Amino acid sequence: MLLPPHRPWKVLKSEHILQNLPWLNLRQELVELPNGAQIPTWYIYDFPDWINVIALTSDGRFVFESQYRHGLGRTCYELCAGVIDKGEAPLHAAQRELLEETGYAGGEWRLYMTLSPNPTNHSNLSYTFLATGVERVAEARQERTEDIDCYLFSAAEVLDILRSGGIIQALHAAPLWRYMAEHPQ
Repeated sequence: MLLPPHRPWKVLKSEHILQNLPWLNLRQELVELPNGAQIPTWYIYDFPDWINVIALTSDGRFVFESQYRHGLGRTCYELCAGVIDKGEAPLHAAQRELLEETGYAGGEWRLYMTLSPNPTNHSNLSYTFLATGVERVAEARQERTEDIDCYLFSAAEVLDILRSGGIIQALHAAPLWRYMAEHPQ
């Protein structure tokens, strides 16, 4: 893969604005660009890395969730997703989250995509796993702060939901569009 020339900015000063929150730290930095220009206030969001899972049952149905998202004030269809705990491997986090949120497990797993939520000011990555042949093995064990409904959709239904804008989470839509491109109906 051909990568562009690496031209990092020099950090002249870095200060934590918010620190030790469960899922967020916020830094303010004074940075200098390779051309010498300075930006006095650049904010970096230090989130932990995330996972999401394209999970397919042995009969080819997609395991989906819906939940209310307060930031947008709407209920959305989504992939199973979550935060990677400190010291946890991304694959383990993906398998743990799928089991906890949906009760599905097993099958064949592989890393499918790695994306940056926003390389401009996010320091974390989002790992998408493709899990095929998953089966319902338990009841979902959602956390007290989760209110998730689980669905099984055919590929045609997922494509229709994508086309109609029903999956608004970009880190979920991108790998699903890739999957649809690689597996035309």
